[in-house]
Amino acid sequence: MISPYALELAQTLVHMQTVSHNSNLELIHFVRDTLAKLGVASRLTFNADKTKANLFATIGEGKPAGIILSGHTDTVPWDGQDWSMDPLSATVRDGKLFGRGSADMKSFIAIALAHAEQFLKSPAPFAVHLALSFDEEVGCIGVKELIADMRDAGIKPLACIVGEPTNMVPAIAHKGVYRYKCCVRGKEAHSSLTPMSVNAIEMAARVVGKVRDMAEDFERNEPRFEGFDVPFSTSSVGQFHGGIADNVVPVDAEFRYEFRNLPNADALAMQAQVRAYAESLEPRMQKVAPQAGFRFETICEVPGFLGSREDSVTRLAQRLSGESGTTLVAFGTEAGLFKTAGIPTVVCGPGSIQQAHQPDEFVTLEQLGRCEAFMQGLAETKTIE
Repeated sequence: MISPYALELAQTLVHMQTVSHNSNLELIHFVRDTLAKLGVASRLTFNADKTKANLFATIGEGKPAGIILSGHTDTVPWDGQDWSMDPLSATVRDGKLFGRGSADMKSFIAIALAHAEQFLKSPAPFAVHLALSFDEEVGCIGVKELIADMRDAGIKPLACIVGEPTNMVPAIAHKGVYRYKCCVRGKEAHSSLTPMSVNAIEMAARVVGKVRDMAEDFERNEPRFEGFDVPFSTSSVGQFHGGIADNVVPVDAEFRYEFRNLPNADALAMQAQVRAYAESLEPRMQKVAPQAGFRFETICEVPGFLGSREDSVTRLAQRLSGESGTTLVAFGTEAGLFKTAGIPTVVCGPGSIQQAHQPDEFVTLEQLGRCEAFMQGLAETKTIE
């Protein structure tokens, strides 16, 4: 079972309101101050208006390299969800810790922080880097600044463990998440005069159809990547807006769509297909209205992750978790960004993604105890090989 101190820290972090559209500084400052009491300095990197920050701290400064323990500090909101308790109550009941972020993924952060003193005293030849990011839930935004700062500081970690909820089974792959907005400009007119107009909704619908056609092609023809619940890439439209009245040809429309690409598939090439198709429609639109056309905005581009059972960090995670196997996960994480930066990475943390983002989100105390044993083992590790 989890120790009282680690559980207390987990409850403290869950109590903090760090939904992505709010600041995370209360949590960041708490972690910074807790580490400072142990003599550990923290590097903070901020968003543009300095309402949010990443934290990077090296526990065991002076050792030649380190292993990153990575976690995001933001959570999704709970508006409209049917909770039986205050989402920030951090209630412990029936062998579970309840609250928003309990599974995804404040408990991992808390347990890592609870072991900071042990990491300082560790005989391991490597340091432990604690890397906490902002705005993961809206597109892995903050971690990009964190990785850039780490690179600028000349920090070259041996490996990274991303503590997303995997039931403490090391995960070696996940899909990418690439989201875009398409804005369509047409030419308005009375609906009795459609030949004199460019219907933005209809032009948008053609591109929506292209996204759907691609989804069907992935399902029919893409080579399968066994181990995923959906073993091929997917594309889908999530939002569509346009029009002001039944008898007005709409001048504007917009929609949002995403690709969930297999880790060995090229999402940027998929997006290039959509853009090329949209551009092929523009000449006919612009014969009626020269200003008509398509404009695309990137919402997020989170690369897929593909590690290996043979990576030393995977084998380390297996030893520390007591798991002989590995898994794949359907959800996106920051692992692909760390891997792209040249850092061997694995995803392994307490709890289940089935509880994340749900009403009455929870993580079991059994899972927290397993994560604590993982951290204790890491503090006693002599090598990651």
